[in-house]
Amino acid sequence: MRKISRKTTEDLEFNTVIDQASAYCVTDDGRDLLKKLQPFASSNKVLRSLDFTHEYLQSFSSDYSIPNHGFDPIDKELQLLGIDNSTLEKESIRRLVQLPRTVNDHIKFFKKTREHFERLYERTTNLEYNTAVPDQVDQVMDRFGEIKDDASPILKDVRRQMNTVRGELNGSFGAALSHYLKLDYLDDIRETVVDNRRVLAVKSMHRRKVKGKIMGSSKTGSISYIEPERVLKLSRKLTELEIEEHEEIQRILKELTNFLRLFIPKFEQQRSYLAETDTIAAKAKYARKINALLPIMVQHKELELVDAYHPLLLIANRERDEKTYPQTIRLDVDNRIIVISGPNAGGKSITLKTVGLLQLMIQSGMLIPVHEKSRVCIFKQVMTDIGDNQSIDNHLSTYSYRLKNMRGFLRKADDNTLFLIDEFGTGSDPELGGALAESMLEELYARKSYGIITTHYTNLKMLANELPEMNNANMLFDSQSLEPIYQLQLGEAGSSFTFEVAQKNGIPFSLINKAKKKVERGKIRFDKSIAALQKERSHLRKNNESLREREMKATQKANKLDDTQERIQQKLEDFQELYDTYQRHIQLGKKFDQLASDYNKNKKKRQLLDELMKLVITENVKRQPPPKKKTAAAKDKGRQKQAENELIQKATKIRKEKKTVNKPAIENPKPKVNFKVNDRVRLIDSRSVGTIDNIEKGKATVNYGMFTTLVSVEQLEPVK
Repeated sequence: MRKISRKTTEDLEFNTVIDQASAYCVTDDGRDLLKKLQPFASSNKVLRSLDFTHEYLQSFSSDYSIPNHGFDPIDKELQLLGIDNSTLEKESIRRLVQLPRTVNDHIKFFKKTREHFERLYERTTNLEYNTAVPDQVDQVMDRFGEIKDDASPILKDVRRQMNTVRGELNGSFGAALSHYLKLDYLDDIRETVVDNRRVLAVKSMHRRKVKGKIMGSSKTGSISYIEPERVLKLSRKLTELEIEEHEEIQRILKELTNFLRLFIPKFEQQRSYLAETDTIAAKAKYARKINALLPIMVQHKELELVDAYHPLLLIANRERDEKTYPQTIRLDVDNRIIVISGPNAGGKSITLKTVGLLQLMIQSGMLIPVHEKSRVCIFKQVMTDIGDNQSIDNHLSTYSYRLKNMRGFLRKADDNTLFLIDEFGTGSDPELGGALAESMLEELYARKSYGIITTHYTNLKMLANELPEMNNANMLFDSQSLEPIYQLQLGEAGSSFTFEVAQKNGIPFSLINKAKKKVERGKIRFDKSIAALQKERSHLRKNNESLREREMKATQKANKLDDTQERIQQKLEDFQELYDTYQRHIQLGKKFDQLASDYNKNKKKRQLLDELMKLVITENVKRQPPPKKKTAAAKDKGRQKQAENELIQKATKIRKEKKTVNKPAIENPKPKVNFKVNDRVRLIDSRSVGTIDNIEKGKATVNYGMFTTLVSVEQLEPVK
């Protein structure tokens, strides 16, 4: 698999990005590993590495904090383990046991959070959950790295004796101190420590009166340091026990070292895992610093960077409190090569470097500062020609070096290549160099390669305008202030504004006119046309911004009017509903008032009950909610039919009871009425008047204004 060259990484300052990211590593191994990072040419490696970084970045904003992965350097420890009969110190063992403990924490964590960190979990599936080493070390050493008393029976017995002797020694020394203090043989400091032993601070004039071993004296000689005679024997015994303790500890450490020697391959594997985890964490932290994310990765050849920032420029401008301008650019099968033109200091080179650097970062598993809608593919080759690279040692001129570089382009370029060339064709005669650059560009176009070039050559701008899969672009320039806008505009070539910039910088107008006369008229007209187009585009851009602001203000006003209208409409509907309710209550009150008046006149309870029952049934029918939509007509029809049947049954029952009680005279049958749509009707014995909306199969749909009901035609009577 071909790799991206060192020259490309240097041209695009990729190593500077790596240095900035490596500052976030917490281990020496991780820092060294990240500094050796080079872009991958394999799509599988790229996608796998990107997933690791993306998931680690997601952990910063989730409820799951990935355990610490730090560890101390263990090169010396592993080297000693490889030597037979070697013995590790306590600190070295503490460093080694840190590896399996940390890895065990990671295995448990990612197994528990597998759904959230699927790719990071896969990294731990090849690791062994090792408890043998921590358990063995824990039997011997405490959490502070000291050998436990019960590490062996011998050590336990020796330390018990040492504690006994220390107790006796302290008692004897205390007695001697009290004795000689009463005799006023001691200095004001009374005692001190010499060679890790407690001694009496005796006034030199009384040193012969104190029995013991002289351990030294003060600088002035006024104080003699004496270890009391009764303490000497106990001190010698304590020293012997300390030697025995040391020998036993060394035996224990040697035995533990031999046990750890069996796990050298495991230590190497765990060290490698934690170092790689450190690089992933560092890339995620760097991504958080530059507001980077994972764009949409595609298999086909398409590169669309939306609102892309150059990470180094972004960080530098933040420190200077300056604004950074994002760029949007797109390459695909129908637009493989872009020719960027325009004046110097307009941002052409930084746009070129932004595309190249972000491509290298993606192919190194690093997230990039772009919009989430950006789409990125993988190129097996990224080739650059940026800067003059003049070599004095090799006696190469700028043009010779660039020709040598282009030879490599033409030898390697294919349909899986991204090339980036700054100031294409410069360094030689403009006419001849431009012609040669045009031929080379045609060859790269024929190879189906993808690329971006910057140039001032008119013939290259014309070539980009003629070939279907090549496109012109320019960096926008304010034609009035002649200040760069740092915004890429696709579809048009850019003017160099040569004479305009010269005039702005104080070159005499007479010299500028003289220079214009020396240039071919056609070229001046072409450049002038381009400049005029850019001025027109600049003018249109300003108008568009103004219109966009007006449109936004108009939209806001329209939204406010809509809100006001909705509130007014809602209030009108509420008032209408309230009014209808009051009217219904008034009508209902009038009916009850009429019933009370009739009963007061005739005192007929049965008739009153019948009328009340009819009134209640009618009100229940009215209270059924009207259909909200036509699609609910079938449901409402069923409810109305059910209500109608109940109404007919109750009315029939009431009529039978009236006939039984009152036995009225047989009335002549009423003549049959042929009802039509829009006839005004009412239910027999009812005062509510409605209109017929529809008649079908002996059933009529009667509209009462606030509601409709379906009744039998036989139950209706016409109203004039």
